[in-house]
Amino acid sequence: MATTGTDLNRAVHYLQQDELVAIPTETVYGLAGNAYSEKAVVKIFSTKKRPSFDPLIVHTNALESAKDFLLDIPDTAHVLAEKFWPGPLTLILPKNSRIPDLVSSGLNTVGVRIPRHPLSLQLLEKLDFPLAAPSANPFGYISPTTAQHVEEQLGAHIPYILDGGACEVGVESTILGFDGDTVIVYRLGGMSLEELQQWIPGKLEVKAHSTSNPVAPGQLESHYAPRKPLILGNIQELLQEHGKKGIGVLSFKDIYPETTQYTLSASADLAEAARNLFKALRVLDSAPVNLIIAERVPDYGLGRAINDRLRRASAGSVQKETFNFDTPSEALDQ
Repeated sequence: MATTGTDLNRAVHYLQQDELVAIPTETVYGLAGNAYSEKAVVKIFSTKKRPSFDPLIVHTNALESAKDFLLDIPDTAHVLAEKFWPGPLTLILPKNSRIPDLVSSGLNTVGVRIPRHPLSLQLLEKLDFPLAAPSANPFGYISPTTAQHVEEQLGAHIPYILDGGACEVGVESTILGFDGDTVIVYRLGGMSLEELQQWIPGKLEVKAHSTSNPVAPGQLESHYAPRKPLILGNIQELLQEHGKKGIGVLSFKDIYPETTQYTLSASADLAEAARNLFKALRVLDSAPVNLIIAERVPDYGLGRAINDRLRRASAGSVQKETFNFDTPSEALDQ
């Protein structure tokens, strides 16, 4: 079983030996290994049982450090990095040969970010290599937001879990790519589109659709999913259809008496709902229920990322769209 603690030197030792360490970030816990080492990267894929066509995100501690393994940083990407790093934002950028092709699934680009967690930043400062770090959970399952979640799922397969407490954001980073003047959103996440738009001079296009050949993590149709079936829709209608017996209810803010329920935010706070999402899915997945029913939250700000995770948890496709910031938020539901 893995040891859990806050010993940075111990984490450094394992990582220097091409072993894996679970690390905290502000989004979710990551399963980290030396991004320059194919041996370590192979262990990431095998430990998670992750398909090799799904690329990894590389974590570093400074923009200057990222330049060691990148070929180019477009002007807009540079502006976004300076504004939002450290933070829940991943940028897809051209890589050089220091990053093994296995990390990028054979692509000539790689996802890069600087995590906003003091413990992981201190860890990265102690290393002379960046860390490849997808979420620290079996592939396709609910992402971990505490060290305990990691222990329950991967504790038997890794030597150390760096415990940084509960994750502040609770959903994965937003992923952006660049195509000329167009900025492409490959994954909705912890950085809202409203925050990003004001720093992007051109068009912002959402392409977070499911694919069997992703250019970024988190694009597959079924992902972030509990083992029990999950249906997304109107909770009252679904309760009328399925009854209350053996049903787990995941609601945004409303209470449904006589049900096994997890409410994401009684005060309708989207940030609180995002922090609670993966915990709620785990709780209901472990509850004595046969089916989980859930509802969409308001589709703006962090609500878009929450809805994206719920759609994928129910194995629904996310369609390509061009985002219009003049559209009223209540009309944005997909």
